[in-house]
Amino acid sequence: NCFNKLIFAPNKIRGFFMINFKGTIQSNTTQLTTNNRGFLYGDAVFETIKIANSKVLLLEEHYFRLMSSMRILRMQIPANFTMEFFEQQIILTAVASNCSESARVRITMFRNDGGLYLPQSREVSYVIAASALASAKYILDENPYEVELYKDFFVTAQLLSTLKTTNKIINTVASIYAEENDFQNCLLINEKKNVVEAINGNLFMVKDNMLITPSLDEGCVNGMIRKQLLKLAKKDNYGLTVVEGTISPFDLQKADQLFITNVITGIQPITKYRKKEYENTILAKLLQDLNQSLNLV
Repeated sequence: NCFNKLIFAPNKIRGFFMINFKGTIQSNTTQLTTNNRGFLYGDAVFETIKIANSKVLLLEEHYFRLMSSMRILRMQIPANFTMEFFEQQIILTAVASNCSESARVRITMFRNDGGLYLPQSREVSYVIAASALASAKYILDENPYEVELYKDFFVTAQLLSTLKTTNKIINTVASIYAEENDFQNCLLINEKKNVVEAINGNLFMVKDNMLITPSLDEGCVNGMIRKQLLKLAKKDNYGLTVVEGTISPFDLQKADQLFITNVITGIQPITKYRKKEYENTILAKLLQDLNQSLNLV
């Protein structure tokens, strides 16, 4: 019945050719029922993962973040879902999609059909899709990159906000706002009016010889590159004091540098916020050190 099926069809233009649906490689369309809980309730978590030089980057960190997220959401973790199985399924998908050398991979884990808010089952299924990336290593983008504060809706400063769930409507409407107003990104705030993160990554600020990023208590995603940069910066190679704390909108215009991090881009310099323009003096070294620490050079 065409009325009770939801078609999952990754976009060919972005490079999705095959998908991995519960361990089976299939063509780039499959059918999920309209009772799919990820579709109905956002009852799903996901990981965006980078393959670089035919290896899953930060495999252990991604695996344990996914396991932690599933436990917090009271999902039943499959007995066979070991880190080795996780890696195998990711690589299998990338190979089938002809992008095993360098790829962006998304794994979405959703609770099985049934129930209303209360699920009938705690068991889960998953979909994995992969698309090619142009470069294995991170490259500094020095093009103009202007951001604005998004104030229509707030991120809640709570544990659920730190998870990568499929409930990302704030990020969606903020992306539309940015596009409508010719910004490259928006910065999201929480109910305390503190800056939490960008639409697609964590936020870092350099100010008065301090490297500052919002703490997880503020509601930001527990990002992979965020963790790596905090480790690097604490080695004192940059002459900066590392602070996980709060960033107010007022702080943004006093900052010397602002940048966004995520596992696909690495580091994205922000060049302008309102009338304030920023330097990127430490970012080339920081990115070089990040590439070296992850064996990407």
